[in-house]
Amino acid sequence: MTTAALIVAAGRGRRAGDGPPKQYRPIGGRAVVARTLERFLAAPCIDRIAVVLHPDDRALFGEAIRHTAISKPLAVVDGGAERADSVRLGLEALADDPPAKVLIHDAARPFVSDRVIAAVVAALDEHPGACASIPIVDALRREADGACGPLIPREGVWRAQTPQGFRFDAILAAHRANDDPRAPDDAEIARRAGLPVALVESEADNFKITRPGDFERAERLLRAEAPTMETRFGTGFDVHRFGPGDHVMLCGVRVPHERGFVAHSDGDVALHALTDAVLGALALGDIGRWFPPSDPEWRGASSDRFLRHAVDLAAERGFRVVNLDVTLLCERPKIGPHAEAMRARVAEIAGVDVARVSVKATTTEGLGFTGRAEGIAAQAAAALVGPTP
Repeated sequence: MTTAALIVAAGRGRRAGDGPPKQYRPIGGRAVVARTLERFLAAPCIDRIAVVLHPDDRALFGEAIRHTAISKPLAVVDGGAERADSVRLGLEALADDPPAKVLIHDAARPFVSDRVIAAVVAALDEHPGACASIPIVDALRREADGACGPLIPREGVWRAQTPQGFRFDAILAAHRANDDPRAPDDAEIARRAGLPVALVESEADNFKITRPGDFERAERLLRAEAPTMETRFGTGFDVHRFGPGDHVMLCGVRVPHERGFVAHSDGDVALHALTDAVLGALALGDIGRWFPPSDPEWRGASSDRFLRHAVDLAAERGFRVVNLDVTLLCERPKIGPHAEAMRARVAEIAGVDVARVSVKATTTEGLGFTGRAEGIAAQAAAALVGPTP
């Protein structure tokens, strides 16, 4: 008796104003669709998930969930021209291995609670369909020439939300028979097919982000439910000596030089130091623990993989990078001409704004191995913010 969640994310959201589709806009630093997906990943009663996308949005979706820990089977399906088309295509994709129940949910409702999800699933034990809804408590009036018109009786009137849950075979048959692509929601498609749909009381916070002002409301909700946060700091240091070659890799940038690095990987001391700084902030050991030099897999490896992995480990634990700072110690090559390209590359690897990355250089006034131009050293610092344990 498996239960699937079908998240509908193929819309364009034009009422939300200028910018990318609303499901890919950030709230609290994370894309709306990523936050919605996480609600169903965390719900114990959901076994698998399918997300219906606009065919042009696969790259946007991939970037939106890059730091999301995918703990359940996840399928991605191309949607259609209208919402009903998208839902039907998602259901057809699930039909290859049909679940017993399916919950259909709008990607733009990122605040659905575990209680509401569980209540809709439980209602399907006794009903072929169930719709998360809120009873109307405000007075309803018709508009009459710009003024208050007659009251509309509100007794027995509910505002429909999602998730809307159904026994899978029944809702698939209803969608296949539906000839109205502009049907307002799946509960209506089910009702027209003769399926009773139970009302399950939902919550006001389970609202749909629709207009520009809704993003501000979403930010307020996130601040209200946010756990206590803490800032962590880590440092890193690395050294590599020169050997044969015609370039060195620094901060992920190829810098021409009369010598190269002697190293197991590409020898990028800056990225190695930054990786250690991030791992240190997380108390996860050093780069050698995760990428041992004895492992032939990392021979000649590009060091961007190391820093990206450290940042991904941070994201899995709920942390994000506040800033990264690295100082290169060398007589040559000269770092200044490449510093901005280095900042941009580190920012790209770490998935942060370039304003959060600092790249500096200094000499040791001719002293020591760096002063004798025998190699390069790098020291780094990282600040991360995340939930207090």
